[in-house]
Amino acid sequence: MNTGAAWPDLAEAETRVHRMQTKLHQWATADPDRRFDDLANLVSDPAFLVVAWDRVRGNRGARTAGVDGVKPRAIGLGAGKLLAGLRDALKARRFRPAPVREHRIPKANGKVRRLGIPTAADRVVQAALKLVLEPIFEADFHPCSYGFRPRRRAQDAIAEIHHLGSPNRNYLWVFEADIEACFDAIDHAALLDRVRRRIGDKRILALVKTFLRAGILAEDAVRRDTTTGTPQGGILSPLLANIALSTLDEHFARKWAMLGPEWRRRKQRRAGVPAMRLVRYADDFVVMVAGTRDDAEALRDEVGTVLAPMGLRLSAEKTRVCHLDEGFDFLGFRIQRRPQPGSDRRYVYTYPSKKALAAVKDGARVLTRRRAHRTLAALLRRVNPLLRGWCTYFRHGVSKRTFGYVDHFAFWRIVGWLRKRHLGLNWGTLRRRYLPEWEIIDGGAALFRPRAVAVTRYRYRGARIPTPWASTTLA
Repeated sequence: MNTGAAWPDLAEAETRVHRMQTKLHQWATADPDRRFDDLANLVSDPAFLVVAWDRVRGNRGARTAGVDGVKPRAIGLGAGKLLAGLRDALKARRFRPAPVREHRIPKANGKVRRLGIPTAADRVVQAALKLVLEPIFEADFHPCSYGFRPRRRAQDAIAEIHHLGSPNRNYLWVFEADIEACFDAIDHAALLDRVRRRIGDKRILALVKTFLRAGILAEDAVRRDTTTGTPQGGILSPLLANIALSTLDEHFARKWAMLGPEWRRRKQRRAGVPAMRLVRYADDFVVMVAGTRDDAEALRDEVGTVLAPMGLRLSAEKTRVCHLDEGFDFLGFRIQRRPQPGSDRRYVYTYPSKKALAAVKDGARVLTRRRAHRTLAALLRRVNPLLRGWCTYFRHGVSKRTFGYVDHFAFWRIVGWLRKRHLGLNWGTLRRRYLPEWEIIDGGAALFRPRAVAVTRYRYRGARIPTPWASTTLA
């Protein structure tokens, strides 16, 4: 790549970046022991910075500011000056990230989730760094990991659990785990050691290290040093967390490989030797066990030992062992093996959890408060994305009846809002004006109806999920 080239437009930049990413990914795949040097020039390359800026500005987080008070979405014509300044600072090795701005989000269990919001400039550099590092480490990541990875989604993780729990496979014991304060507790030295396995460029390693130790400006305006963790909220943080947690993926991949080919695994299972499969989405994971409850319980100490060198430990309150017939919640779904209606056979069913249902109902309640919106059209423009997004996520489960319930709930919440907003109208007038043929419509806006969403089965893709840079030949 010509690192001295002029600033390209977005289409040209994306083409050049994808071409370089494809080369990096293929080189990493072809040689698992290769360490990459001279990557810093790519981070400061105009094409990488242009694509990085496009992703930062198009991100939902572009509406929030870091400690500099600048929202990326508010930067218009000044973007060229920002990128030029970042390029000069990176090439001269003068770039230093600012502390992240802390934002606390209350959790249902009374605790808080701490987000670290970087400045606009730091987000661009993190995005450029991710564009360079991600195709390299994707060559090493295992198929059991689904969170924050390209072309992988939560539905893939649910589909694998469904696949493993189905008849003829019968992984019936579940070790359900959660890592306590994962993003806050990752050991920097251990993480950098894993990064060094692939990255030999000292400038890249120094850049990653400076982001890890940039510090946090708390909500009370007190600055704290970050001696552990990678602040949740940064663009680079999910990739770094996956690099750290890949030690868990590697451990269970080795255990699986030790069982040998399929015929030997079947023989050992008949002899009582347990088989285990990890399914991980970021720091939430389950281990499906074909064995006994004792085999699953033994994973507490085993997994804890694997995570300890990374400075991580399991959350005692969220880690448990259960049978698939009892069911468990994972990524918003309730997963349970139940008898098929009209049959003695038992199958795995996945449907929205009670917590997920309560969340969409709470969202609808907040949006349909009497003084929340001035017009029905404004209300519908807020409610529809909530309902559409929720139904899109759960449409691959056994969700038809739940969709009908959500539809009924949302419909009558909005009807209640209409009656409170128009106290002088009787029911007949209100229905003729706003509910023609029992559909809520105001001008060009109509209520999205969850009951009309088609439920389809999500097919298990296994290890066949391609990366964006897959190719049959080396570039």
